[in-house]
Amino acid sequence: MPVFPELPSATDLARAVTTGDATPRALLQDALARIEAARDLNAVVSLNDGAAAQADAVAARVAAGERLPLAGVPVLVKDNINVTGTPTTCGSRILQGYVSPYDATAAARLTAAGAVIVGKANMDEFAMGSSTESSAYGPTLNPWDPARVPGGSSGGSAVAVAADLTPVSLGSDTGGSVRQPAALTGVYGLKPTYGRVSRYGLVAYASSLDQIGPFARTAADLAVVMNVIAGHDPRDATSLNAPPQFAPGTADDLRGLRVGVIRESLDGNTAGVTAALNATLDALRGAGAQVSEVSLPTLRHAIATYYLIAMPEASSNLARFDGMVYGPRAAAGDVTQSMTLTREQGFGREVQRRIMLGTYALSSGYYDAYYSKAMRVRRLIADDFTRAFLDVDVLVTPTSPFPAFRRGEKTGDPLAMYAADVDTVAVNLAGLPGLSVPAGMETVDGVALPVGVQFIAPALQDERLVRLAGGLEAVGAVQVARPAR
Repeated sequence: MPVFPELPSATDLARAVTTGDATPRALLQDALARIEAARDLNAVVSLNDGAAAQADAVAARVAAGERLPLAGVPVLVKDNINVTGTPTTCGSRILQGYVSPYDATAAARLTAAGAVIVGKANMDEFAMGSSTESSAYGPTLNPWDPARVPGGSSGGSAVAVAADLTPVSLGSDTGGSVRQPAALTGVYGLKPTYGRVSRYGLVAYASSLDQIGPFARTAADLAVVMNVIAGHDPRDATSLNAPPQFAPGTADDLRGLRVGVIRESLDGNTAGVTAALNATLDALRGAGAQVSEVSLPTLRHAIATYYLIAMPEASSNLARFDGMVYGPRAAAGDVTQSMTLTREQGFGREVQRRIMLGTYALSSGYYDAYYSKAMRVRRLIADDFTRAFLDVDVLVTPTSPFPAFRRGEKTGDPLAMYAADVDTVAVNLAGLPGLSVPAGMETVDGVALPVGVQFIAPALQDERLVRLAGGLEAVGAVQVARPAR
């Protein structure tokens, strides 16, 4: 049985270990019990055999007087983030049996700060999806309604926090894969500025868009995790030299804040999403913020632009997976046949679709018509954001136009699935930080489902978003609830 009836925050757990009121081993056993009790959600795909040794090492460091910001805190990380001695499969059959020989920088920084990495969280195969239904391990279920998806592609990481398996977790966000599942499960999800968190050890989907980010229940936990994982890494050529200075804010951080509501995001939302957005805006006004509407006309091209960039990058990145070095190799008459058969059998349907479309967009005669043009539109989208930030401090949209949808509802319609990212992909295209804040509930078919509001800041102003989250908590505008289990 779990040690705690309700899982405390990471900040509180680390304090308990530091003061001797809890031990890293006890917290690890608590996390394992929670994972076992929630096995039906299919949020966790593998456990870290080295977790007990990590916990004991943390206990020794604390006993020696070290002050560790995440002392003993159990963490789950997405299955595309490498952890030494632990399988990294990206939710794909093609990496079955692959065990990482090294740590991703983000994982190494977690353990250096005293965290205990318990295991790996389920995900859409190679992070390509918005529902966590395409994993070779089977779909992850939403703890608010197991008949519905948790969002994706970092659905397992979102459920880990929403269902109280661990107080924080890591995911990756290429077009909304941290923020959208955070909204659909009722927790915080932060996509940092591109380059703010090292991508070393993150298996690439689309290299110019991918970014590791945390899930949490509190602004304080977002702050402590970002202070640990952010910062320059010489092993990542895109890493930025921007030392983290995160802290949760107060109501004072909302006074005078200029908030721009993106006009193009106001159509096509469900009634519950619209109500949650309006309630958040009312809370901001009540706290002294200045709220106005702004227009970013190029956002109507964001979905098409995103996929015309992400798919070609995926085609290039996934060319390395052919059975010759990683994962199982299909038996065939010659090497070429073996590679072809390995990819046919190893990749799922959605990954194959994106590889083929990406290869087409890069092929002779189409590169200029599709990929090059998309890159030019990407620049226009970034310019629209730059102009908007001349007049406002943060922008706000719904995170998703709807709450969690039913499993299987969109799997047969790729375009409908892609449209689930309509409010999030532009942030990745522009390389900006975005935060999904749990903002309310919408009742669908008699079931209360979480909805989220997304805040966007200028590049390298990630700290502003975490202060904003703390301010919203202070005025009671954050709706973090726990699903009944």
